[in-house]
Amino acid sequence: MTRRLAEVAQKVGVSEATVSRVLNGKPGVSEATRAAVLTALDVLGYERPTQLRGERARLVGLVLPELQNPIFPAFADVVGNALAQQGFTPVLCTRTAGGVSEAEYVELLLQQHVSGVVFAGGLFAQADASHEHYLRLTNRKLPAVLVNAAVDDLAFPKVACDDAVAAEQALGHLLSLGHTRVGMVLGPPDHVPSRRKEAAFMAHAARAGVEIIDGAIQHTMFSLEGGHAATSKLLNQDITGIVCASDPQALGAIRAVRRKGLTVPGDVSVVGYDDSAFMNCIDPPLTTVRQPIEAMGRAAVELLVNQIEGAAVSTEELLFEPELVVRGSTAPAR
Repeated sequence: MTRRLAEVAQKVGVSEATVSRVLNGKPGVSEATRAAVLTALDVLGYERPTQLRGERARLVGLVLPELQNPIFPAFADVVGNALAQQGFTPVLCTRTAGGVSEAEYVELLLQQHVSGVVFAGGLFAQADASHEHYLRLTNRKLPAVLVNAAVDDLAFPKVACDDAVAAEQALGHLLSLGHTRVGMVLGPPDHVPSRRKEAAFMAHAARAGVEIIDGAIQHTMFSLEGGHAATSKLLNQDITGIVCASDPQALGAIRAVRRKGLTVPGDVSVVGYDDSAFMNCIDPPLTTVRQPIEAMGRAAVELLVNQIEGAAVSTEELLFEPELVVRGSTAPAR
């Protein structure tokens, strides 16, 4: 008990006596100090006294699928700053292979009495995945926001980049350059954003009178290795323009093109998705579709805070317009 008082007092910058008064529910402590002590208790991993467990901490869980893709650290930075401006502290939860699962993170966050959770790129976007942990949040009436396309039966506010517009922008750019043998590298078949991109890609090609040959749509992992493997298959079909569903996939595509003795963009044009960090610094600089993560992240925090404060929030998806950024990885077809 003494050690706990000392650690919390040091964390907040108050005396141990002040911490003791907060934990015992005694008067004489300002509301700001009381909130700071309770938040420090949560951050340090100590359980709240029984009489205080019903209160929410000013902590917000931020659950991400990975940090290797630069788009997710960038998103965490936006959300973290927006939360701090609202007086909340983000708790970053990142899934790793063989590590803590998304469902286990949800359980940990519930134990910490967080005020809400923001999910980005989680299992909510995979139709074949288990979604029971999201239902636990619904049953506990804990505020949550989902970032990017989700399966239909999750009644949470959603913020997403418009996948259909992104696919149309990318394909339209390749078609304007004279590419008619075009292909696409997407995420897993049950991935909702990938399904939306594929549907829009096919519809736009049909409107333009361009035939998409069998095997020109490849599903793989969201990684450099996945992009490389999928592109190797596309190149066997003489594809000259490739649209990827992530920037790491696009980097893998460029590597596959070069290992086949071809050039980007001389022989094959490649378009990425996200406009994550340093895509303008690679060789050649990557043409990509930019997600407006600043606007999306701030909108997600606003929706979450409104829920925490008791306001009614629509569960309809809030779509944001992407932007095509043309750089050196695309050129006219030969």
